[in-house]
Amino acid sequence: MLLIRGRAAGTALTGTLYERGDRVPSFKGAPDEEAPYVWVCDEFYSVDSGGAVQTVDGEEVNIAFESPMPRGFDTRGTAIEAAEDHLRTQFARIGVDSADVEIEVENADTKAGSAGTGAENVDTGGETGR
Repeated sequence: MLLIRGRAAGTALTGTLYERGDRVPSFKGAPDEEAPYVWVCDEFYSVDSGGAVQTVDGEEVNIAFESPMPRGFDTRGTAIEAAEDHLRTQFARIGVDSADVEIEVENADTKAGSAGTGAENVDTGGETGR
């Protein structure tokens, strides 16, 4: 299992890439164990009011979340490339230049207790309030 994180404008979004043999979560829409690689990550967009308030580049932005849509891939490289594109797209949806997004890939097996997905505010270290 890999955690793939995009960071930009003082905030971050982390998704999970499940690999064959990983123990997958059990929720409606959870990854299909038949795909060798499955990417799961939040999707969000900016709204005028409501949603969760997130600090982006020092300004408060209201963000609404969509249900994560697991996506299956045949190769690890294709899955990582799609994950990076997904993260850059989410930042662009809230007004952050996708070129400014720094991507990190981390093996979740080496980081105890970190499995899952979510947007996190780097400034406070907390969740977005989803």
